Amino acid sequence: MTVQQGKIGLIAGGGDLPARLVDAAKASGRAVFVVALEGHCETPEALGAPYEIVRLGAASKILGQLRAHGCVDVVLAGKVQRPSFASIRPDLRAAKILARIGLKSLGDDGLLRIVGQELERDGFRLIGAHEIMRDLVTPVGVLGAVSPDDQSRADARRGLEIARILGQADVGQGCIVQQGLVLAVEAIEGTDEMIRRSAEYARPGPGGVLVKSSKPQQDQRLDLPAIGVTTVEQAYQAGLSGIALFAGGTMIIDREAVIALADRYGMFLVGLSLPDGYDHDK
Repeated sequence: MTVQQGKIGLIAGGGDLPARLVDAAKASGRAVFVVALEGHCETPEALGAPYEIVRLGAASKILGQLRAHGCVDVVLAGKVQRPSFASIRPDLRAAKILARIGLKSLGDDGLLRIVGQELERDGFRLIGAHEIMRDLVTPVGVLGAVSPDDQSRADARRGLEIARILGQADVGQGCIVQQGLVLAVEAIEGTDEMIRRSAEYARPGPGGVLVKSSKPQQDQRLDLPAIGVTTVEQAYQAGLSGIALFAGGTMIIDREAVIALADRYGMFLVGLSLPDGYDHDK
């Protein structure tokens, strides 16, 4: 898909990805305006672009700011802790959205889909982070100097199956498997907490495998799971053998640095494709 020219509106959460997207967009000659989500985007002044801090529930203000600054394309990027209804404090526009989808969709893939639909309804073009930074998406194969052994490959495949089932139920995007045993699955706590928790249940012998996958029903422009150097560091501290990612459905932030760190720790990093005969849409 070819990204149009014009200003990019970045709705930014936390982490390193928003700043990298700003740099990549500017390097391609495109201006960026940032809607920094209050309480999630920690240092908007460091992003290197004009910004406005807006709370998550202020839908009218978010859309108004994007429109006022002449944004054509809009991308959502960065970590956003899944909110409760009380913490959103919805304005009238957001309240109408929530009334339409129901509270059961809060924090789920369904809520992200509605956000995308609202942006497009207002005339913006929703794009994925990977459309700005082409090297974000995980390719198939071993990505570093370390290859998984037979046990780790089996754990990775088992983990991918579990992660896809979790995703289909709209629960999470990852799990950790060691020697065929599921040590932890990801829910609202996020990847970092899941990794830390898994260390409490690790068995003797070869370490487990962190597996991340997009949800089968997921809009690829929204909230693709991502790892970075911090993920590798935490996986190493938890005693994991490596990381397996669903190729084409996950992102690696600062790929060269991630691979280098995994190599230094003797951990594998691999992109997995779905096996033949697997239903890609379920």
